[in-house]
Order: sequence, then C-alpha cells, then structure tokens
Amino acid sequence: MGAKVVKIALSGYYGFDNSGDEAVLQSILFALEEQGREQGIRIEPIVLSANPEKTSAMYGVASYHRMKPGSLLRALREANGLISGGGSLLQDATSSKTIPYYLAVLKIAQWLGKPTFIYSQGIGPVNRRMFDGWIRSVFKRCAYVSVRDIESAELLEKMRLPRERIAVVPDPVMGLPLRGEAGSNGSAAGVRTVGVSVRFWNEDRSELEALSRSLVKLLAADPNVRLRFLPFHLPSDEVASQFVIDRLGDHGARAEMVPGIVHPQDMLAQVAGCDLLIGMRLHSLIYAASQYVPMVGISYDPKIDQFLHRLGMKAAASTARFDADALAQEAQRLLAGSSAWAASKRAAIEELKAQAQLPANRIVSFYKQKK
Repeated sequence: MGAKVVKIALSGYYGFDNSGDEAVLQSILFALEEQGREQGIRIEPIVLSANPEKTSAMYGVASYHRMKPGSLLRALREANGLISGGGSLLQDATSSKTIPYYLAVLKIAQWLGKPTFIYSQGIGPVNRRMFDGWIRSVFKRCAYVSVRDIESAELLEKMRLPRERIAVVPDPVMGLPLRGEAGSNGSAAGVRTVGVSVRFWNEDRSELEALSRSLVKLLAADPNVRLRFLPFHLPSDEVASQFVIDRLGDHGARAEMVPGIVHPQDMLAQVAGCDLLIGMRLHSLIYAASQYVPMVGISYDPKIDQFLHRLGMKAAASTARFDADALAQEAQRLLAGSSAWAASKRAAIEELKAQAQLPANRIVSFYKQKK
C-alpha cells in the first residue's frame, strides 16, 4: 500500500520574481517533502502564484493563478488544506489591500472546511486597527499558527490571540540548502568579495547616496575588496544596484552586478561565495547567516532588526539614520574578523536551521494523525 497523499495549497507572495519570497516557497516545499518522507506521507503542493506556468516549471508543482477567482477557488477545493506564508504577508505598510487579500484566501479555505496553517509569518506593521479583529478571527480558526519572531507573537497577543496558540520559529529560508555541491565559500586568493543587496526606499534616495559613500570608503581602504551586487527583486533591485554603482566613481571598476537571478538556490550560491554581505533585503541577510557569511544590515523595516536580534546583532544603519562612516567601519571590522564572527554565531545559526523544520513537522503530523 502506497503512502498517504495530501494535497496542500500554498498562499504567499509567489511568482513575482522576488528571490527572497521564492526562497520562502522553495524552503517550505523542501521541508514539507522531507517531513512527509520521514512520516510516510506524500505531500502534493498546489501553489497560488502570479505566474503559475513559471512556478510549475521552476519547482515541478501544480500551480494556479492567485488573482483569478475561479482559479483560486479551484485550487482550494482540490486541496486538503491551506498554508499561508511565510514572509511578511499581514502588513499594511506597502498597501492597504495586502492584509484583506491574504485573510480572504484563508477565510475561503475555512468556509470550504479546509484546515488552515500559518507558516512562519512576520506579522506587521499593522497600522489600521480595523484589521485586528479580522486577523484574530481568522487565526483562531487555524489549526496551527507560527510566526518568525517574538515581535510578531507579541503583536498577535495585542490583538487578543491567545499566546499559547502561537509558535515562534525561524524564517523557513534558514533551512534552504545549497543545490548539490554548488556554491563556493570565499573568494579567489587575495580577493575579498563583498555582496551588496539594495532596494529603493526613500524617495530622495538618500539611503543609497549614503551607502555609496560607505562603499567608496571601503574600497579606498582595501584594494583587495570587490563588490558583487545581488538584485533580489527584479527588475527594481537591478535599477537600485546600478544607481549605487554609478556613484562609486573610479571605484566602480571594482563592482559587478549579477543580473537576472530568479532561482533561490542560484542566489544562495552567490551569497555563499562572498566574504561579507551588506544587505537591505531581509533574505539577503538570512542567506548570509545560513552560509556563515558575516553581514552588515541596513534597516528599512522592523523585520530587519528582528532577524538581526536573533543573532545578537543590530543594524549598522537605517534608511532614516545613515552614518556612512560607521557602516564602512563595521564592514572593515567584519572583513578582518570573519572567522571569529562565524565561530561566535555558529551555535545560534545551527539552532535556527534545526528549528526551521518545525512548522512542516507539525503540519505533516496533523495529517498523519487524521484518519
């Protein structure tokens, strides 16, 4: 008799050529497959995507369009349950429509009698209090709720969701492996590669102007440093990267951009080949941590600070307050002590990697116990 088959729909920011969110998806798929194999259950994912054809081709899974009502409803009817997450799905900083969309998907699944699961989400910021009751109502009906940091759990508590219902786990991307033996740790002899992940945030681009000054100082101080710009969200991060490169002057000859990377494991391999990562994108920092690459965080959102706190670190700069000299000095310090940094953070990183499997374990166990 074959393994029990469970079809699970996945709702998130998938199919938008954002390497971080694609990494979330692939990490969840890997974890579900591994936990299913260990518990004798075959998980068949159904991904809700903005580009179903591309998602199916990239991951070898069934995929339906996330914004076409008929397609979305068909996926939920076909599935045995729904996973919402991970990522920062329930926040209203980027749009007031984001929270209603993701809660509506969960609510429809619940109306259809499907078990629903919150998978390592980052909750907030939620600036509109009208959303609190809706979030609480939907989450109370979920079979399992996990968030990726203490701050998210505390926010849900303020919305009056019982604390005992909330598991705090790492971001799923901490568990993403390199593809086979791909990826190289470190740079060519004598060369020190600094990965840079940037995005547009301030309208006046002041944060990128300040970062450009930091990078000029870093390049001037060490002739062996080379910059590797890694755009995580295409095409906007490519434009932001070029904006910074154009401001490096003569030092721009020591900078390169790696364009067009969509597959998360290809980006992970690029990060693994760096000696230091300077990042605005959350998942650039998570990639670096998972590969024991020292990192310098630039905060534009509380989620950056929350992740760094889990490693006992603070952001070196923020989009609101950016000291170019301080960031350059921090980058030089970490480059000089990269081995010591990796040794000091190894235990914390290993723990986060192990805990990244917990949501998948709980979800698969839920179906194993059902008759």
